[in-house]
Amino acid sequence: MGGWQALPDDLPPEVRHFVEQLRQLKDSTGLSLVSLGARTAYSKSSWHRYLNATQPPPRQAVAALCRIAGLDGADTERFAVRWELAVQAWPRPATAPAPSAGVRGEEYEDDPTLPWWDEPPKETVAGMNRLLLSAALLLALVLLIGIVGAVASG
Repeated sequence: MGGWQALPDDLPPEVRHFVEQLRQLKDSTGLSLVSLGARTAYSKSSWHRYLNATQPPPRQAVAALCRIAGLDGADTERFAVRWELAVQAWPRPATAPAPSAGVRGEEYEDDPTLPWWDEPPKETVAGMNRLLLSAALLLALVLLIGIVGAVASG
């Protein structure tokens, strides 16, 4: 594995195997970390952490790399299984709190649950709430005018 830094000696076997396979997959694409970052929702520095076993990658990052490498459904599923086994065995940082409610990876930075292109901006959600409130108030006003008009003409 040419230019890769050595993985820590104390890595669990599941993590070591997964990261080695992930490195081979990345190398098979011929892309640099910068190019890989440009083609996925994950930065060069994130890929550096994932491929050096500093931090487990999100499932979506692994799926993106599989897609870019042109893997078929069965091979992609095998990577998903390797990811699951590795994340369960991944060593936790000494200062990190224990994961809550059985969710793994919460203590790691840059662990999006949605790719950046699927996550609505927070201001958009607030704007939609204001729009819905305005529509509800307008509907109530129209109904009130209709009721007053019916009572006045009748």
